Amino acid sequence: MVIWLTGCTAGLGKALVKEFLLEGHTVIGGGRSVDKLNSLQEIYDPDHAKFLSLDVAQDGSCISFSHEAYKHSGAPDFLINNASIINQNANLWDISAKDFDELTAININGAANMIRHTVPNMIKAVKGIIVNLSSGWGRSTSPHVAPYCASKWAIEGLTKALAQELPDGLATVALNPGVINTDMLQKTYGSNAYSYPSAEQWAKTAAPFITSIKAIDNGASLTAP
Repeated sequence: MVIWLTGCTAGLGKALVKEFLLEGHTVIGGGRSVDKLNSLQEIYDPDHAKFLSLDVAQDGSCISFSHEAYKHSGAPDFLINNASIINQNANLWDISAKDFDELTAININGAANMIRHTVPNMIKAVKGIIVNLSSGWGRSTSPHVAPYCASKWAIEGLTKALAQELPDGLATVALNPGVINTDMLQKTYGSNAYSYPSAEQWAKTAAPFITSIKAIDNGASLTAP
């Protein structure tokens, strides 16, 4: 299968790249760090893995990524909207408008931008599943992470509305990955993050779970094992 994956250079995305390739899939990954993209390209076979510059918050960047990815592999079987950031722990009124806008531009607009430039190719191919990474904080809330909660609740709603719009053969789901020890979790949990599974451990079960998602799951809110 062909998988387009945003946020591929760190955390869950980077761990998924490895597992998807071990499963024999083709991965087109996008990220903002050119150095990290180049490092990944040096590791993996370019016939099965291609890493492209992508800033999901910029619509033009998503257009370029989608164009290059389509030229390389055709329409994807899966688009995984993984790219996201989290705010520094703070009360909502202490978070600047700039920081709030940056988070929502990546976490919400970024998913919409990728969907905008991927779904038409999926429709032509009469296939494709869009996996939007949500969170436990997209279905519950905690103090000091209001912007992140808002963005992931938005992803849940966006996914369910999109599911009602997609034609037969296509599907979208919201996926809560669970609590995983990543740089993002460490930013929020501090040293307590180390008591949770690593991204690499998580990906071993999450990757096959993701690729088992079917069109019949359209609109579902799923949780990775």
